[in-house]
Amino acid sequence: MSGPASSESRPLADIEMSSRRVIEPRVPSADGELDASHLTHLVGYGASRAAIEMRKVFARHMKPLGLKVVEFSILMLVAANRQVNQKQIGQALDISAPNLAVILDRMAERGWVLRVRSEQDRRAQHIHLTAKGLELVQRAQKIAATMEDASLRMLSAAERALLIELLLKVASGRSAPR
Repeated sequence: MSGPASSESRPLADIEMSSRRVIEPRVPSADGELDASHLTHLVGYGASRAAIEMRKVFARHMKPLGLKVVEFSILMLVAANRQVNQKQIGQALDISAPNLAVILDRMAERGWVLRVRSEQDRRAQHIHLTAKGLELVQRAQKIAATMEDASLRMLSAAERALLIELLLKVASGRSAPR
């Protein structure tokens, strides 16, 4: 019994996109650049490509301090929030409790943070900076203040602020005010 070919059996070039445009494969240009036009309209693709570039910038600038993005984020949250506990950090950074425990163990071994049992809730552990951790925060803040400037030089100050605002809005899932 023959019927219409399923999308699984048809060549990719014949399958219509939701926009009703058919992808017509092209030969890469002489310089090897690929056609990404079917990706560039996606916010996720643009955000992902930008994140890759910004992670490279971060790594280049923070490598001398031995800091990873997640460690930097934890240090900044601890520095800015008194009595912050492990659960709050995990929620703020979307890190599971077991993964956060491993990261905090590593940070404690390096002498950057201490876990202190809460006096109000014995189940909770507050995270505190050590003197070494505070010094690291101060050094990292100085670097972070300018590390993205060269990579974002094509944006005006207003565009940069708007980009941050929009990315944070998407990340938080907030609706636009009406």
